[in-house]
Amino acid sequence: QVQLVESGGGLVQPGGSLRLTCTASGSIGSIYSMGWYRQAPGKERELVARSSNGGTTNYADSVKGRFTISRDNAKNTVYLQMSSLKPEDTAVYYCHVLIRTAVGKNVPAPWGQGTQVTVSS
Repeated sequence: QVQLVESGGGLVQPGGSLRLTCTASGSIGSIYSMGWYRQAPGKERELVARSSNGGTTNYADSVKGRFTISRDNAKNTVYLQMSSLKPEDTAVYYCHVLIRTAVGKNVPAPWGQGTQVTVSS
């Protein structure tokens, strides 16, 4: 069973920066992709950034040019470097991992606890 643990959130002023970290542990086998979602109160959980095992990255339009996703594959870890933060970035940020099974199927790991990011003056 795979466990995802997120960290690095906190309170930051507009224009500030934070780096989020997520580490996957347990019976992983092979990871197809790692990424980040976020969810504000009363809002749907939305994709922020994704990185495939081939190095392809995708970003939500709202964060392009400000956020950077990166991975340390040896540690099963994904990072999200966030700069020029805005109040609308305030949300709980969740790690997302797709596990490649032995039969060639991609299945999502259970959501972790998330990490709170609050952007406010």
